[in-house]
This record gives sequence, C-alpha cells and structure tokens, in this order.
Amino acid sequence: MIKQLQSITVNIVAGANVCVVLLMLLTAYSDHFNPTAHALLSVLGLGFPVMLLLSMCFVIFWAIFKRRYILITFVGYLLAIPSIRVYVPYNSAPDSIPHDCIKLLSYNVQAYSGAPRYTDCFDTIINYAKQCNADIVCVQEDMCHTHDTRAEWSKLYPYCDTLMVSVPTAGNALGMYSRYPILRRERINYPSLANMSMAYFLQKGSDTIIVVNNHLESNHLSMLEREGYQELLKGDVSKEQAKMQSRLLIDKLTDAAVIRAPQADSVAAFIRRYSDYPIIVCGDFNDNPISYTRRTIAQGLTDCYVSTAKGMGWSYNQKGFYVRIDNVLCSSHFKPYNCKIDNKIDASDHYPIICWLKLQSEETKKSRK
Repeated sequence: MIKQLQSITVNIVAGANVCVVLLMLLTAYSDHFNPTAHALLSVLGLGFPVMLLLSMCFVIFWAIFKRRYILITFVGYLLAIPSIRVYVPYNSAPDSIPHDCIKLLSYNVQAYSGAPRYTDCFDTIINYAKQCNADIVCVQEDMCHTHDTRAEWSKLYPYCDTLMVSVPTAGNALGMYSRYPILRRERINYPSLANMSMAYFLQKGSDTIIVVNNHLESNHLSMLEREGYQELLKGDVSKEQAKMQSRLLIDKLTDAAVIRAPQADSVAAFIRRYSDYPIIVCGDFNDNPISYTRRTIAQGLTDCYVSTAKGMGWSYNQKGFYVRIDNVLCSSHFKPYNCKIDNKIDASDHYPIICWLKLQSEETKKSRK
C-alpha cells in the first residue's frame, strides 16, 4: 500500500514537473511570437524567471527522493539555454579594456525628477555623468522644467543634440552628447505619440559610426496601478481584487507590446539598411530580455550585456518591477567590453547602462568570424 502511494506521488510530481518544464519552454521562446498576432503569448517572457525557479524546486525534490527524475528538468534547461543566457548571462572575468575604446553611457533620467526619492536631482545626474567620463552619452526622457539641459550638458560635451516631442497628453526628449562630431541625425519613423528613436552619424577619426538612441513605448502603468501590482505580489488583496488587478496588468502589458512591435520592426529595418556601418543601438526598450522587441532589434547584432556581463542586471529599479529593459547592442564592427548596469546611483527609476566598445579593423573582424 505504501509503495503504491509512493508510486502515485512520484507520478503526480513527475507530471507536474513535465508541465512546468513545458511552460518554461513556452516562456523561453515567447519572444518569437509577434504581439500584433499573438499579444498574450508574446508577453509570457515576463514569467520566464518564475518558471526557472519552479523547475529548480523540482530538482531539489528529486535530489532527495528520486535522483534520476532530475533528467526532466535537465532536458528543459538544455532546451532553454539560449534564453537562460539572455536572461541570466554568465561570463568569465572581463578582459582588460583597451585604451582606445569608446565608452558609452545610456541613461533614462526620468525627466531629472528623481521621483520618488528626490525632489530635484538634475545636478546629481550631471555630476554622475561628469565622473563617468563617457565618450558618448545617450539620454532618454531628457527634459527638465528647472534647468536648461542642453546648456548644462554642453559644458561637458562639445557636440550636443536634443530631440523633443511634445503632445497635449505627453512629452519626451532624447539627448545625444558626444566627444565626436555629429555629422547628421535621422529619425526612425514609427507610430507613437511621445516615443522615438533617433540615429546619429558621428565622426570618429576616418570612420563614421551610427548610434541609435531609443525610447520605445512604455507600459503606461500609473502609480496607483504599480502599487496595486506590488500589493498583488505580497498577497495583500482579496481574491476578487487579485483577478481584477491581474486582468488590468495583462491588458496594459499586451496593449503596449502590440504598439512596440512595429517600433521594433522599424528600428530593425533601419539597422539592416545601414548594415555596412559600425552601429551601436542603445536606450530604453521598455521590454524584458525575453521579448519580441529585444529579439527583433538584436538580430544580427551583439547584445553587449549578454556577451560580457554576469547576472540578471536589473535596470528598472522600482519595487516589484526588477527587470532589464535598457540595452546596448553593437554590430560586428565592434568588440564590447565590460558592459554593466550601475546600481550605485538611484536618481531615476532606471539605472544607467555603461559599455566600452572597441572599433575593429577589417582584418580583425575577419579573424573573429
């Protein structure tokens, strides 16, 4: 009788393990679903870390009771390796950074508001940028009601440009601050009221490099909705409230994903059009690492964080929303070094992302292929 109960229990747990592994694989490859056709499936990547943890629980269980059943999760992890590497990269100690690298800083400054931690943090961010001493700074939400942003940045960088978008219901700005001359800029057109992508053609020596600064569609969660989500995570809501808040959250996420998809397609099309140029793509993608947005834009490029960093690298730092939504990508013309998210400054709801990029000669590029 006891053996029968044990056998039934093992079969039930094994079945549950298989279901969790299948769900993990669905979330792992959800970035292949175009949100315009499969909105709900496309946002499942947000659940990928949860599925990873649940699968690990089964590993612990089987390690105690039936070790050979660990194979179920092992096979799942093996099939999910590409997504695991994107979400939780693990690289060896970084190589020494060559002296002639381009240092790039990308930072969503939250309109220099510092909310909710500070009342005014413009000087904090400017001083941080001064200490960072990057060659190129790409800023998102680069607007401020209390300071002349371009005038202040021009004290640090000889070449400055700001693109402002303002509509009755929203506003946004992208800033480019560079030690290299700005030859021209080209806006990447896609439908959006207050989001944008701008390509800058910079002169570095005899080379022309393109830097694409992005602020893609946000999920438009209000402070009240974010608080509701945090309460949902804590379990401090009734069953009915939990259903309502979950439905609201899913609707917001899917609606935003549908809007972001053509934006990502437009950025990817621009990258393909200028594939002969050394290209750096950075900014606030407003989407998680396992998403149609990141995968579409990253095609044919190197994800600098994935290839050089360690760990999840949360770049959005609001409670309950720990995820990497800021990125630096580069074409094969560059070799990236030591890409990192700097969580030592909390002057915005984002942490800045920093990367060093070495522009390679044609001979070096061929030897790497």
